[in-house]
Amino acid sequence: MKNTLQLLLILLTFSAFSQDKKTTILPKDIQIKTAVLAAPEDQREGAMVYGYTENGEMKVLRAGTNYMVCLADDPSKEGIQIACYSKKLEPFMARGRALIAEGKSEVEKRQIREKDANDGSLEMPDAPSTLYILSGLEENYNPTTGDLKDGKFRYVIYIPYATAASTGLATKPEAPGMPWIMEPGTHRAHIMISPVSNN
Repeated sequence: MKNTLQLLLILLTFSAFSQDKKTTILPKDIQIKTAVLAAPEDQREGAMVYGYTENGEMKVLRAGTNYMVCLADDPSKEGIQIACYSKKLEPFMARGRALIAEGKSEVEKRQIREKDANDGSLEMPDAPSTLYILSGLEENYNPTTGDLKDGKFRYVIYIPYATAASTGLATKPEAPGMPWIMEPGTHRAHIMISPVSNN
């Protein structure tokens, strides 16, 4: 009986710990303010922003007026990660979100999007299209102001079906911060750029 009670206490403690502040849905204005930090400064004000409702569903928090789309931090995941991307990538991104909502695994999502892109039913960018990703530690995030300190950027430039030969890019980084092409020759071909941290 004593062991059962101890186990129950451990499970309750774990459950309480797992339901920490990350499951809290921040106010709409804070989600928007944080989300657009990933975008270039001159594109933040007009960016369309997706965020989360009280029940954890993703929805549009602000309609955009330019060509940038931003995603608020997912409160169900550890750390802070926000992203902004060109509207040309929205069909690709939206298809991925829809497949995940249907319960598809990451592998299934990739396979289905590849098939859709290859048969033309999924519109892919007709020019290089950029994804900006800003990530950081929860302890460096202020949920009251929406500010993030010491965030780290990485950049992904989608160029569907491009190859090392067509771009002159390496297929792996050979120096810190060096751009390289990932998944060359596929619908997901993209240039990866991870700037060297000065911290």
